[in-house]
Amino acid sequence: MRQGSDTRRKKSLDWPAFQRYALFQQSLKVFQMVKMTESEIAALVERTIRGLLEDIPQVKLTRIQPQSGTSGEQADFIAWIRDPDGTRALIFEAKMSGQPRLARQAANQLLQYLRQYKSAYGVFVAPYVTPRAAEVCTAQGIGFVDLSGNCRLSFGRVFVERQGRPNRFAEKRDLRTLYSPKASRILRVLLTSGPKAWRVGELAKEAAVSIGLVSNVKKLLADREWVREGAGGFELRQPIDLLEEWAGNYSLRKSTWRDYYSLRTPSEMESSLALLCSSRGIRYALAALSAAARIAPAVRYQRAFVYVEAPAEDLARELRLKEVPSGPNVTLLEPYDAGVFYGAGQSDGLWTTSPVQTYLDSITLKGRGEEAAAAILKEAIEPRW
Repeated sequence: MRQGSDTRRKKSLDWPAFQRYALFQQSLKVFQMVKMTESEIAALVERTIRGLLEDIPQVKLTRIQPQSGTSGEQADFIAWIRDPDGTRALIFEAKMSGQPRLARQAANQLLQYLRQYKSAYGVFVAPYVTPRAAEVCTAQGIGFVDLSGNCRLSFGRVFVERQGRPNRFAEKRDLRTLYSPKASRILRVLLTSGPKAWRVGELAKEAAVSIGLVSNVKKLLADREWVREGAGGFELRQPIDLLEEWAGNYSLRKSTWRDYYSLRTPSEMESSLALLCSSRGIRYALAALSAAARIAPAVRYQRAFVYVEAPAEDLARELRLKEVPSGPNVTLLEPYDAGVFYGAGQSDGLWTTSPVQTYLDSITLKGRGEEAAAAILKEAIEPRW
């Protein structure tokens, strides 16, 4: 640990002032409306970095020099500064995304650039740097700055850090693709199968989707460093991270709800509904808390949840259920996609959704639903990995 005058100083930035430099309304609109190229990101980041460095008392920015040349041969730009230790070059590499794979790619490029300069420091920049990507940068000894207000710079006696700012440039197209109904079929297969190497064509067939969609999903997972390539294909390496991000972008309300009341208990209604569906050849599966109680019993429930692949009102009429605006004890769900039935299993003669689907549906329900989801994760999902 350094002592005395060599001790690093941690500067608390005036972030509203910093954001005035970086988050121009016009630039915000551009980011939100179109996918910018790396050069366009670098131009905006140049203004961001200028504002940041000018706000650090120990640092004097002398000039910023945009770089030109063949892609991959030079960084996006260099900032020359004077700090308590003398003159230093800050080398910046900008990417269109701040996912871990791109952060690692930028770090490798920066480490090559740094060999050309004495006392230089590398910095990764992107619209938003994910927490995992920030860890990659720190482990590689480089800094990062994003346009959402997060940064970490650590060189000489200068140390500036700000983390926890939300993503102001959420990659909505990215999330819509990864967690769309058809793409979710792929995720269910990956999460349900446990450790297994998949070839693109094989996975497309199992998930009943196109090969092109599997390739797109694979790339998005690779950007997050959640899959690994091998001789036998690719396999999921961070299942819980994937499941948690999916849960954050999922809602049980995607399916069509029909709320009813019955004098019978939820358990009795589940049995009656299962018998009716089986006799009519209708696919069904107990869902959410109804399924959780059979997969990993942890909480009591007073309301039956069931996916039915038929008009709910027809089934309700035969079962003499009364539709109610509040206080239901039976909810019939018409699934937003047939993928919710993937991996379904039987318990006491009744079909239930898979542990993965049950986790997603349960965690949507606050309170007991979250408790049930935690039990499923611990007892039925994690052991497979």
